[in-house]
Amino acid sequence: MTDSPEYLADRPATPELEEAALGLDAGSQSHDLLSELLRSVRLSGERIVAYAPPRTFSIGFADVGSLHIVEEGELVLQIDGNPHIEHVSRGDVVLLPRGDPHHISDAVRVAARAIGHAENDAPEPARWLCGTFTIGDPQASHLLASLPAVIILRGDRGPALEGLEVARRMLVFEMQSPSQGSAVMVARILDLIFIQILRAWAAGADAEPNWLAGALDPQIGPALSAIHRGPGHDWTVEELARTCNLSRSAFAARFAARVGKPPATYLVHVRLDTATELLRATSLPVSLIAKNVGYTSEAAFSRAFKNRYATPPAHWRRDTRAKHS
Repeated sequence: MTDSPEYLADRPATPELEEAALGLDAGSQSHDLLSELLRSVRLSGERIVAYAPPRTFSIGFADVGSLHIVEEGELVLQIDGNPHIEHVSRGDVVLLPRGDPHHISDAVRVAARAIGHAENDAPEPARWLCGTFTIGDPQASHLLASLPAVIILRGDRGPALEGLEVARRMLVFEMQSPSQGSAVMVARILDLIFIQILRAWAAGADAEPNWLAGALDPQIGPALSAIHRGPGHDWTVEELARTCNLSRSAFAARFAARVGKPPATYLVHVRLDTATELLRATSLPVSLIAKNVGYTSEAAFSRAFKNRYATPPAHWRRDTRAKHS
C-alpha cells in the first residue's frame, strides 16, 4: 500500500502511475503553438453581461473584443461601415476578436415594425449573453489583424458546439450565483470559449488561409513554432522545410496555402510583432532590438518598421508609452 503523503499537496511516490497518466503542463508545452500565439496576442476575458433589452433596440460595441451567445430570438449584427448584415438566432455563437465596432439589433421586432405589425404580435424579445475581452494591441499584432472581423458558429454544428454549451452553463451559473472568485472564473471561461471558437472555425471548410490554420496543420505547424520561438534566427525556406520534413517546393506551396502568405513574409510579420513588444515592455536600445529580431542593421529594421507602422521605432515607443501613461 502506498504511504499517505504528509501534506495533501504532495503526490504519492508512484512512478508506475506517473508513467501511465496523461498530463498537460501549461508551462512546458513545447509544441503547443496555438497557446504560444494566444499568449503573445495578450487577449484575455474581461466580463459577461446578459442582455434582454426592450422590444426595439440597437446596441453598439466598439474597441473591445466581443462574444455574443444567442439564447432566444433573432438578432441582426452589422459591422460599422460595412453594408453586409448577419442574421443570428438561438444557439448561434458570434466572436469579434479584433474589437471591430458593431451594432446588435432585434431582427424580429424591427421587421414587425417595418411591415406594420403590432408589437404585441411579435414573439418574445431576444436574449443573449455578451462577453468582452481586453485586447493587448490589435494594431501591433498581425495575429489579431489577420483574423476575420466576425466569426460565427451556427447552432446546428453539433459536436463543435458541445464544449461551448458547457462553458455557457458555467457562465450562467457564475452570473446567477456569484461568490468569491467569480470574477476570475468568468475571465477564464471567456478565455476558454475564445480558444474553442477559434479551433472550431479553423477546422471548418469555410475558414480562409490563416496563421491559425497553419498552427493546426501538423505538416506546417513545426515551422510556425520554430519561427515564433526564434524570430531572430536567420531562417531560410530550406531550413524551415526541414523542420517539417518536406521538400522546399512542397513546404513553400503548403505554407502559402494554409497561412495565406509566403514563409518570408510571415517571418517579417513575426519579427515586427516581437519588436513592438520589446519596444513597449523594455528600455532596450533600438539597435539591440533590431539585432534581437533578426535585422543586421538598425537602418534596415527602421525601414521595415516604418513601412508597417508609418513611424520610426523610437517614435512608436514614445507615442505608445504616452498613450498608456
